[in-house]
Amino acid sequence: MGRSLVQLARDVHGSGFIPLHRPVFEGNERQYLTDCIDSNFVSSVGAKVVEFEQHIASFTGAKYAIATVNGTAALHVALQLAGVQRDDEVITQALTFIATCNALSYAGAHPVFVDVDRDTLGLSPEALRRWLSEHAEQRDGQAWNRHTGRRIAACVPMHTFGIPLRIAEIVAICDEYGISVVEDAAESLGSWVGGRHTGTFGRLATLSFNGNKVITTGGGGMIITDDEALARRAKHLTTTAKIPHPYEFVHDEVGYNYRLPNLNAALGCAQMERLPRMLEIKAEVAARYRGFFARTDVRFVEPLPGTTANYWLNAIVLDSEADRDALLEYTNSRDVMTRPIWRLMSRLPMFQHCQHDGLENSRWLEARVVNLPSSVPESEFGRLR
Repeated sequence: MGRSLVQLARDVHGSGFIPLHRPVFEGNERQYLTDCIDSNFVSSVGAKVVEFEQHIASFTGAKYAIATVNGTAALHVALQLAGVQRDDEVITQALTFIATCNALSYAGAHPVFVDVDRDTLGLSPEALRRWLSEHAEQRDGQAWNRHTGRRIAACVPMHTFGIPLRIAEIVAICDEYGISVVEDAAESLGSWVGGRHTGTFGRLATLSFNGNKVITTGGGGMIITDDEALARRAKHLTTTAKIPHPYEFVHDEVGYNYRLPNLNAALGCAQMERLPRMLEIKAEVAARYRGFFARTDVRFVEPLPGTTANYWLNAIVLDSEADRDALLEYTNSRDVMTRPIWRLMSRLPMFQHCQHDGLENSRWLEARVVNLPSSVPESEFGRLR
């Protein structure tokens, strides 16, 4: 299978070294960057920041979008907006990128790791309800861990690789317990549950525009919400908590210099113009992989019925860790980049002490999942036509 997979990757993505995911700049990126330079507004004050926020709000259906310097910064502030305080607990998944837990740590919170579903790779409603029934009690409309005595302030599910998890069920369970949901939608711009975009189910959500995402601003993130008060506070906190004044420097609380520069936002505006077409092409790339793996015993990870994935990173599930490692070695030695899924957060030294529920599915997936090259091909994607 390895040889055929390498050939398929080259048929789709071309010759030479094939990365996992690279940006494509074939629109107005250069022009918009030049416009910013000519205007002298290259930092955090500029029209492109506002325009980019409007693009994201319109595309996702969120009422408000607040740009930040990266996705981790967005999640840090979103947790604070959701009311997470030092020494609170936050439920999340161990099968995630490190940024999720880094942001929790910045907030001074204690991660609690609950298992994922094997089909979505995202937080499992069944596992969440089981853990809460065993560990949580309610006091005055809030959830508390009866074993640690800490407040369970929030839940951060992540749409892994852009595959929508069972988010409506997660939100419903958390509502029963008075737990705020902050969706980590960093990887899922362009993913939908029915007609509703991921990131619009929880109280807040965050997006990422790192260089390897579906669209990129070089580095950048976004907080989205339907709550006007939270949106105003998000803008305040991310702009050093400065009170507007013609010349005085007055700051009313500890804030963060998390503003997105205008140059980065200019890239984002150009990328958003091409996002619908890029999503179409990424679906075509996924279809090529789907057809290939349909002839094998390897499972190609698909979104649930009624949901749409952006296919940010295509993923397969091998039969064993040995099969996974053999495929990784074969493809990477031939300049076709593949990667295993992340090491579980619960196995990293700084999070080994955290509570978890055994993480049976997470451990099973950790040993078997491989990501495949998933870039949008260059030059109007002619190889797929």
